[in-house]
Amino acid sequence: MTPAVDVRPVEPADHDAWATLFAAYREFYELDEEPHVVERVWGWIQDDTHEENALVAFADGEMVGFAHHRMYARPAEGGTGLFLDDLFTAAHVRSRGVARALINRLSDIARERGAAKVRWVTAADNAAAQRLYDDIAERTDWVTYDLLV
Repeated sequence: MTPAVDVRPVEPADHDAWATLFAAYREFYELDEEPHVVERVWGWIQDDTHEENALVAFADGEMVGFAHHRMYARPAEGGTGLFLDDLFTAAHVRSRGVARALINRLSDIARERGAAKVRWVTAADNAAAQRLYDDIAERTDWVTYDLLV
């Protein structure tokens, strides 16, 4: 039986549970363990003047996922969108609706704010995530580049 998933904005009291999940997210993507990065991002999502926000997901009273997101301008269309920067669910609840619940709430937020779409990128080899994404969103033809400075 799949537990009910509750999604809400992150709160100050969520720090420890969120930090544990964010560290696991960084480990999943083979990023170095860097506590200062975790604390910097926590500061961003607690700062009302910063663009980054976070939703957290709970199942059976346990924080089991998060979605970091921000609004962005879409000049070519004269509108806005909501960008999903990071999405993560704890390994023991994957394929149980947590990521879908987070994305659904992001869709609601985008609609409430007058945004035309929610956009995100994922790793080309993340087949499990892509199964969900292909079910709920349209895959684009755009190719992403990074210019390191």
